[in-house]
Amino acid sequence: MQTLYEYDIKAPLTKDKIEVRYPQAVTWICEGMAPLGEEYVDVLRRGALEQRWVDIYPNKGKRLGAFSYGGPGTHPFIMMSYNDDIFSLSTLAHELGHSLHSYYSWRTQPTIYGRYTLFAAEVASNFNQALVRDYLLRTQSDRTFQVAVIEEAMSNFHRYFLIMPTLARFELEVHARTERGEALTATVLNELMADLFAEGYGADLAMDRARTGSTWAQFSTHLYSNFYVYQYATGIAGANALAQGVLAGKEDAVERYLDFLHAGGSRYPLDALQMAPASISPRLRRWTPRLPYSPTMSTGWRLCCCRRQLNFGKGRKAEKQPIDSSERIC
Repeated sequence: MQTLYEYDIKAPLTKDKIEVRYPQAVTWICEGMAPLGEEYVDVLRRGALEQRWVDIYPNKGKRLGAFSYGGPGTHPFIMMSYNDDIFSLSTLAHELGHSLHSYYSWRTQPTIYGRYTLFAAEVASNFNQALVRDYLLRTQSDRTFQVAVIEEAMSNFHRYFLIMPTLARFELEVHARTERGEALTATVLNELMADLFAEGYGADLAMDRARTGSTWAQFSTHLYSNFYVYQYATGIAGANALAQGVLAGKEDAVERYLDFLHAGGSRYPLDALQMAPASISPRLRRWTPRLPYSPTMSTGWRLCCCRRQLNFGKGRKAEKQPIDSSERIC
């Protein structure tokens, strides 16, 4: 490969498609979430299989994307389009994380505190994905299956640690230009978006500025709430820090995480996460730098980064690179 193009980031790592039917996905998600206890798993299983929480499959006229919705007095509702693959399994785990967060918040808190913040929302959803990925990598020994899990994980990290923060920078600049009275046209927004992605990717990646510049227009489901998108990055970082504590069997890690789910909006989000506890610097009030799930990353390189698997070709060496309760929660 002489030139790395932006679309190469999404090149499949294997030609084999892993099929995961919806009932099997629910079973694996339940088994992955077992560290949180029987009640959590029972609520999740009944919601996904018996109580019709999930609008599961693609349908004519059904919009794209996935989100969890509802309010006090109802059970959570999930809209998604399940496609019988690893990515759909992970999306289902993510949305069920939102739904169980809502379930416990509504059950525990009075109405005024039943709505948790968006900052906390993306912790609960990504926490589920982290536990389920760990479970799948530990229990499914098939190489192709493990590559598929790693591919989904890396796609998610790319989305949340590059795409979403770049959209957040875009959003901040749009507000700043509005305050300065500057015009905002599609051409201006496209150029701004392309500049920000070019800065993020660096000079070693060949980018289609016209296509990438329109990314802002593709994320209406995420830009509907002001300054939401940056919270995907903080959420996934906090979620993986919490997941590491639970999987390591740290004392009270499960109980404190469940306390966080029950807290709803009764505490400020950082205070609620300290209940869990997440790894937050007391001085800077930010996530401590950490590569989320380094065991997953090392497994990915072991499985994927060899010439035979990725077809680098003769003489080429694989080089390791750094790597609301009343509104829709995606």
